Amino acid sequence: MIEKQNSNLAPTWVEGELRLVSALDSRIIGLLKAIKQTGSLNQAAKQLGLSYKGAWQILERANNSAPHLLVATATGGNKGGGSYLTESGDALLTLFTHLEQQHQQFLAQLNRSLADNPAAVLLLQRLVIKTSVRNQLFGRVIEVHIGAVNAEIIVQLKGGVQIVTTSDLTSLTELALKIDIDAVLLINSADITLVVDASSHQFSARNCLAGKVLRIQKDIINSEVILLLPSGETLIATITSQSLDYLELTVGKPIWAVFKTNVPILGIRK
Repeated sequence: MIEKQNSNLAPTWVEGELRLVSALDSRIIGLLKAIKQTGSLNQAAKQLGLSYKGAWQILERANNSAPHLLVATATGGNKGGGSYLTESGDALLTLFTHLEQQHQQFLAQLNRSLADNPAAVLLLQRLVIKTSVRNQLFGRVIEVHIGAVNAEIIVQLKGGVQIVTTSDLTSLTELALKIDIDAVLLINSADITLVVDASSHQFSARNCLAGKVLRIQKDIINSEVILLLPSGETLIATITSQSLDYLELTVGKPIWAVFKTNVPILGIRK
């Protein structure tokens, strides 16, 4: 049985680095922490994957920005001597660590508040996904029908339109799919067939979305037809320019996007 989603974990939408007076950031604080642990600027640089010169330049800027010296160097040569935090350096490290804890708590609070705002989540989900697939439709899983080999998943878009996609049982288990979970469907524009009058045809394809032509970008060989769905979402179909002329498509003309259930790639929010 597929259960409803019940998770209190908020996704990380808001991120940010703590920086004091525009100069003191986590890189400098990380170097101070490494110096305190190792007692050596050279060893601290190695621990952080920095060159000795690079670590020294960071430390030099930090010392110049602070009213008091943050790190002092003991005798023993240019690279052989030890380094240690001064009282001011140790105080800065303690202060920054405390502020960083508060900063993370503040970010967590912001992310929790965003998770409770469906409109914000819908917008951020669209922005966070990076893929070469042009069509990204967001919705929620409303039905899952498990067969002997494959499963049929029905995703409802924000406007109420339903899209059917199929998945093998192994992928279904890996996705840990649940009813009411947020989902994204990636649809290749070349896998969409455009039909002018769907009522006069019968299709083996389960998905037939009604819309109207929003924009046409014609090229010599292939053309892109951008459809506007009733929900306000857009869908891009790539067809030959010969087909474009044959269908006599114009802006505003009613059109249907037809595609099979194996076309959409299903993704869910972690």
